[in-house]
Amino acid sequence: MANLIEFKLFAPYNQEAAVIGSFSDWQPVVMEKGDDGHFRTKIELEDGEYEYKFRVRSLSWFLEKNEWVEVVDPYAVNIAPESQNGTITIKDGVKIVDTYVWQHDDVPLPADHELVIYELHIGDFSGAEDDSKKRGKYQHVIEKLDYLLDLGINAIELMPVKENAGTYSWGYSPQHFFAAESNYGTTYELKHLIDECHGKGIRVLMDGIYNHSNTECPLTQIDHDYWFHHSPTDPDNSWGPEFNYEKYDENLDVKPAWKYVGDTVDFWTKEYHIDGIRYDAARQIDNYDFMHWVVDKAKENAGMKPFINIAEHIPEDPAITNLEGPMDGCWHYSFYHTVIEHICGDRYEPEELKNVIDCKRQGYMGTTNVVNYITNHDHERVMVELGNRNIVDEAAFKRAKLAVVLLMTAVGIPMVWMGEEFGDYQPLDQEASKIDWTLLAGENNKHLFAHYKGLINLRKENHALYTENIEFFHEDPESKVIAYTRWNDEGSRVVVVANFSDQYLAGYAVPNFPADGTWHEWTGNYDVEAGESQILIDLPEYEAQVFVK
Repeated sequence: MANLIEFKLFAPYNQEAAVIGSFSDWQPVVMEKGDDGHFRTKIELEDGEYEYKFRVRSLSWFLEKNEWVEVVDPYAVNIAPESQNGTITIKDGVKIVDTYVWQHDDVPLPADHELVIYELHIGDFSGAEDDSKKRGKYQHVIEKLDYLLDLGINAIELMPVKENAGTYSWGYSPQHFFAAESNYGTTYELKHLIDECHGKGIRVLMDGIYNHSNTECPLTQIDHDYWFHHSPTDPDNSWGPEFNYEKYDENLDVKPAWKYVGDTVDFWTKEYHIDGIRYDAARQIDNYDFMHWVVDKAKENAGMKPFINIAEHIPEDPAITNLEGPMDGCWHYSFYHTVIEHICGDRYEPEELKNVIDCKRQGYMGTTNVVNYITNHDHERVMVELGNRNIVDEAAFKRAKLAVVLLMTAVGIPMVWMGEEFGDYQPLDQEASKIDWTLLAGENNKHLFAHYKGLINLRKENHALYTENIEFFHEDPESKVIAYTRWNDEGSRVVVVANFSDQYLAGYAVPNFPADGTWHEWTGNYDVEAGESQILIDLPEYEAQVFVK
């Protein structure tokens, strides 16, 4: 039985539009424009899947005025991988995305302050490990969820999964904002991945690119300057047509870029049940009113479940997360570069170290306002940074462990870039970035994994590390040692003593120790007595020791 199915295209100032598709033998079906700026038509369709596009007289400045162009529906929820046409699926007489039924919406998920985030790229994370040219899929991530649980991860941040042309992409130049990347599998399989994560108590955050689009994005072909700035507002940081969040259409009482991106956020939060968004290039978006609005929209859609909005804002600006700011948190870029330079021995600036370990010294308000990391998809891996300075083998793993102690005990939410937990050393190259799981067989790699796992579990067991409380109680510039303590009101306490020098410090006295009595040193698994407000320890070069009471 056929049912009337509506097709519509928002193109308020274009003169004519039509829909073409497999249902019409690709012949145009004329659409009528309403007062709301939408072209519409209804077509009788049986249940099934159909490919389609729109034909529209373009108003984009780089085309002839009123030139006919064919564009994919800007709201297409599925893209045919081979033809790159939009697809529409009809079931029981209505349009659907897929038939997935959610199973785990009632499972409690961790609060923001409890998060340990794992950033991953679907294609490079897992799958076909014996063939470096094959890329991973949604199903392969599901197969690794128990591994992530064992590590202690309770949130994954997926690099962009919006559809792009081609067989491989990092996704930071989105073309189709509503369609999931078909190279990784179907929308059904992506929902299954998210649902399986929820079933294991793992939140799923998505990387959202709302500053710009691919030059082939359908909106650029319809009426470029209706949605985008005519030219880059920041030529040194331009990655494609930039959404114009200042533009207001008085005739229709609409802000075109707000509406489109807002609809995108609505769709992904409701359809895919995601638990947070990372906003790429927030400094370039440069519109707090819009960001407040879209963040509120996302949280409203999430309802009672936790939802976090994280900005990438470089250079950093704590204002984006504070009382008047729109975001819950932001990537802590200064933590990354300060820690890397210090574990590599490039310099020793204790005030800078203290500033990034305690983000409040930089103007942030609290523990969920920063996401700390020692590398991510934008930067070389820690092992590459160390190797570039001829620090290799055991010496490199030793310094990586120092960085991990800082990552897991600093104020803020820690984030791990895929493969870092076992010392992957793939260079920063979008064509050769698949992580090497065989490294886990190496002794040094196993020990680094255990170090990560133990420190993540320490965070979960010792809630002093969930708080904003931190005090730097010892600083020795000559020996390049700093010590700090974290605590909560229930009596939990953690102390970190870190040596940033290349000298083994035997019988080193740490004065002003927070409390006398027996402390357990976590990294070496031994007890030590503190008395008269100090302890004596052997503190090897480029090592941090962690004391728990």
